[in-house]
Amino acid sequence: MILFVSDLHLSKQTPELDALFLKFLGGRARAAEALYVLGDLFEYWVGDDDLDDPVHAAVVAALRELAESGVAVNVMRGNRDFLMGEAFAAAAGARLLPDPYVLSLPAWQFVLSHGDALCTDDREYQAFRAQSRSPEWQAAFLQKPLAERHAVARALRERSEADKREKAGRADYLMDVNPGATDDFLRAHGYATFIHGHTHRPATHDHIVDGIHVERWVLADWHDGAGECLVWDGERLSREKLT
Repeated sequence: MILFVSDLHLSKQTPELDALFLKFLGGRARAAEALYVLGDLFEYWVGDDDLDDPVHAAVVAALRELAESGVAVNVMRGNRDFLMGEAFAAAAGARLLPDPYVLSLPAWQFVLSHGDALCTDDREYQAFRAQSRSPEWQAAFLQKPLAERHAVARALRERSEADKREKAGRADYLMDVNPGATDDFLRAHGYATFIHGHTHRPATHDHIVDGIHVERWVLADWHDGAGECLVWDGERLSREKLT
């Protein structure tokens, strides 16, 4: 059994979700062969030197305990925590995944992604994404004092939320993956079943690409004290609510 989650956005401001995820790691996840976290585990991550933050430390310790119990822990960076590095992975006993990542199993093949790269209609975000993923930008940012990085991250989050509210009122705004870009992505990855998060629009979509039926499973975000995991039992995918 394999479990998939994404978009937990854990922080000091989400104590119920923090507790729920720790309960999940210490309970339900222990029955799995592997856990895949497909981005935005934390509300934001300003560098691996922030591992001593109480929320970060508790989650990292629980991930390591899960890994030491025999469950393979895999973490993909999201748009909130793209600065996670090898120090985080080592502390958590986790493997950092590239985005996208092809997961080939005996019975099926999946392609995994956070999903933000396919939201190509949001050109402002894509410009920032390209800039912030550059080694030069990251090196300069990580040289700043920790407190300053936190302030920058909070300001970026506030600006992002304000932009969402402003754009939501526009007829041309759609915070979702671009259909053409998604079909190209599915084609490029051999029509594998696609699992992603980011959009906070959990659903199962049917794509017909070059005459081939491809499923796209969108993971749920965790909010209001509840979460969800996607379960692969070796034959099929299903959703499981966590409260």
